[in-house]
Amino acid sequence: MKAYTTTDIYDDLYEQLINAVIPAGRKIKPVELQAKYGCSTNTIRDTLLRLSKIGLVTFEMQRGFKARDTSPETRADIAKFRVLLEQEGAALSIRNAGIDWEIQLHTAHHKLTHIEKLMTKRGLIDEQLLVWSAAEFEFHDALISGCGSEILIETYGYIYAQFRQQFVSQERDFGANYFESIIEEHAAILNAALARDEETCKQAIYDHMKRNF
Repeated sequence: MKAYTTTDIYDDLYEQLINAVIPAGRKIKPVELQAKYGCSTNTIRDTLLRLSKIGLVTFEMQRGFKARDTSPETRADIAKFRVLLEQEGAALSIRNAGIDWEIQLHTAHHKLTHIEKLMTKRGLIDEQLLVWSAAEFEFHDALISGCGSEILIETYGYIYAQFRQQFVSQERDFGANYFESIIEEHAAILNAALARDEETCKQAIYDHMKRNF
């Protein structure tokens, strides 16, 4: 059996939660996870409490842990807050970041576009969802990475994870038209950012997210 570290367990559960591998509203039993990861129940409980602090898991006395419930209203609320954070982070990056930020952003976009073009041709299957999710976060995280605010970047990461959990739980049928649209939207964000055009970049971020409101 693989020896799982505490970090391994956290990362694995995080990935399963944001990609709805653990479905929204599903009860999470520490005893079952203890057997899977070969660790103590306390380690699992501590990990689930950490995940509850970033909004992916809920905990109630006597009822235990479960993956956070989803709803269109919650998704819209989180999406709007994500837009505000991303617009501010992008604007600060445009003003303050240098060539290294541009290279990081361009590289992340190239990777994401390659994956999304494959999805356009082949469709999305579950194992590819995790690859796409990771690449999508990498691009948006790169966009705000030059903002100079660790608090903004950290908070954005939590909100992005909450949004992704809501989004994937409610949207599982991604057709070619969907990926064609977001390829264009991500390109619009990239081009505006590299042109150092704050207002156009903010609008592109809003346009990318408005389907979730």
